[in-house]
Amino acid sequence: MRTVGAKRGFAPWADPNPRPLLRLEAVTKGFGGAAAVDHLSLDVFEGEFFALLGPSGCGKTTLLRLIAGFERPDTGRVILDGVDLAPVPPYRRPVNMMFQSYALFPHLNVEANVAFGLKQERLPRREIGQRVADMLAMLKLENFGRRKPHELSGGQRQRVAIARALVNNPSILLADEPTGNLDSQTGEEIMALFARLHEQGNTIILVTHESDIAAHAHRVIRLRDGKVEKDERTR
Repeated sequence: MRTVGAKRGFAPWADPNPRPLLRLEAVTKGFGGAAAVDHLSLDVFEGEFFALLGPSGCGKTTLLRLIAGFERPDTGRVILDGVDLAPVPPYRRPVNMMFQSYALFPHLNVEANVAFGLKQERLPRREIGQRVADMLAMLKLENFGRRKPHELSGGQRQRVAIARALVNNPSILLADEPTGNLDSQTGEEIMALFARLHEQGNTIILVTHESDIAAHAHRVIRLRDGKVEKDERTR
């Protein structure tokens, strides 16, 4: 997790020589002969709260999956912190993706879901316990650690997904329609949480088809037919 200070007034684009954290260079990805992402180039800076906005089928989720490594580009490059990610498998990339379906393990309790990635890294048990406890406390889940996902509300499950995504300190948090399964009030609470995480220095890229959700971000990229239609800075 990057901790570069509060992001009020954050504007790396004002720097005459900004260095992006993430760079997509003429990336193309097609399925069945149709381009989901079409020669798309884009820079994301460290500490940005960044939204990809557009209708279904415009390439938003495919773009996230290319960054996460679940898809490989047909052409072009995905570069993170100066490193071409082409040979790097998803589990080795310093990014974590939150899925619209939460993708929690139903047989594991909250603590075990959050700890899963840390155990895969074979970290010491005491360190895992402390990091999980800290993350649950930050997301106000400390009283839910022993519960299974089916015992939680939709908003609580989304918080668990966020905790699991953040616990191993990723360079970038990717969120695919993070409010898609939530009622409007809970969705607003989750977006307020993302805003607080951004203030703490996290780089966040979220996908949404809702303009009011995208408005929480500091920069909004409107996609259409796999291309950038508009790049808006909202702060």
